[in-house]
Amino acid sequence: MANPLVPAGATAPNPFNLTDDDAYRRWRDARLASAPTRADELIVEVRDPRHLTAAEYQAILDRCRRANMAIYVSASGDDPHKSIPAALGDRFGLHRLEYNRGADTDAITSLKVQTDAGHAGYIPYTNRPIAWHTDGYYNTPARQVQGLLLHCVHAAIAGGANALLDHEVAYCLVRDQDPAFITALMHPQCMTIPANPGDGDGELRPEQTGPVFSVTAQGHLHMRYTNRARHCHWRDDPLNQAAVDCLKTVLHTPSPWHLEGRLEPGWGLISNNVLHTRTGFTDGPVPRLIYRARYYDRIAGT
Repeated sequence: MANPLVPAGATAPNPFNLTDDDAYRRWRDARLASAPTRADELIVEVRDPRHLTAAEYQAILDRCRRANMAIYVSASGDDPHKSIPAALGDRFGLHRLEYNRGADTDAITSLKVQTDAGHAGYIPYTNRPIAWHTDGYYNTPARQVQGLLLHCVHAAIAGGANALLDHEVAYCLVRDQDPAFITALMHPQCMTIPANPGDGDGELRPEQTGPVFSVTAQGHLHMRYTNRARHCHWRDDPLNQAAVDCLKTVLHTPSPWHLEGRLEPGWGLISNNVLHTRTGFTDGPVPRLIYRARYYDRIAGT
């Protein structure tokens, strides 16, 4: 039987093959050694995010290769034009936008406090804190979110900061505790997201069951996760529960690779859908506005 932990067509050495410990150790040591340990190491100053220079592009790509994410700081300020995140994403091979229910007609979501029927009840459209998660954890396997871009137009008067953790680092920290935990977290029935009944007129989104960690056909590690207890059911298995407990401990225990920061107007985060949180916030006279673009693509060249 084919090893489900090895992507189809892959050849040894493979760091995600649990029987290839040497390959894993080499990859792990290099990964953790190069990973940023301060948020400011993620920052790249750019003049115009719609038209990156070659040096700006390379600096962002370098950080994404090291950390699966980068933060760009531009002078675009509170310019609300969506061409800013769209053009920057396009420059890094992010083309296939996810059209989710809360998104605008162009598939880029305006994250702000919204109380209308289409957004009420969904935490991203409130000022409440959001726990550790990756985006699109409720999607089908064919619609997994690989890339995530956030662009700040208006910041909150207080709060609205993010904690960030590269999902590949989280994988290492769990595997180093016990490789069997990775086996459990890669089980196809590890995590179930209940169906979303919507407004009661029919099932808006069906139940979705799948692994936490998986390996794409291209050999990249992908993670789907939410810390929300009400919107997640775990496989009823002792090893599975121990693995989830370990993962949650990793997420909530500070490490050199846990980073924190807040996007200001004209700033943005581009990532391969890394783990992140959001603190609660207080709006000022101008409400907080973050554009969110989710992609089925991974950042090209990472």
